[in-house]
Amino acid sequence: MISNLIAKIKLIWSVLNRPSVHYSLGFLTLGGFVAGIIFWGGFNTALEVTNEEQFCIGCHEMENNVYEELKTTIHFTNRSGVRATCPDCHVPHNWTDKIARKMKASKEVWGKIFGTINTREKFEAKRRELAEHEWERLKANDSLECRNCHNFDYMDFTRQSKRAAAMHSTSLASGEKTCIDCHKGIAHQLPDMAGVEGF
Repeated sequence: MISNLIAKIKLIWSVLNRPSVHYSLGFLTLGGFVAGIIFWGGFNTALEVTNEEQFCIGCHEMENNVYEELKTTIHFTNRSGVRATCPDCHVPHNWTDKIARKMKASKEVWGKIFGTINTREKFEAKRRELAEHEWERLKANDSLECRNCHNFDYMDFTRQSKRAAAMHSTSLASGEKTCIDCHKGIAHQLPDMAGVEGF
């Protein structure tokens, strides 16, 4: 039994130690492992850099339009000093959801290259379309990014207005609605909503 185990270990070692044309399989495996760690570190670092507000407002399209709007809201300045940054609302915290969002956001690079919204006029012309995409995304994930900070289980309905308490304790609690259904203009100006029911 032990001799069989030793024989198998020797066989594995001889395969790993056997030279390829120039390097042993063990060296190539170790080299691949080290290269993988370096790649992963670089990938993760790049991913985190793209999740910083400075990166988000690095282009004038965002800095001069939606970031200026954010500065006037309670999500930017408030009595508690808790501030939401661009990634807090637009990038999921869960790693797999974050990667999926980053892949979808790659279209934004395409838009940057071709100047899709590089002027205020172009931005305003596409504002509703852009907003509707974000609303659909938030509706589909049950306003996950909102819930990262606003935990429904800890809401004190007695400190809310009667209307908010009624909506939160019924529609939100039952799952009939999600945050974005009622809070569309919470951090940015609403687009022209002419023809949209409820506006």
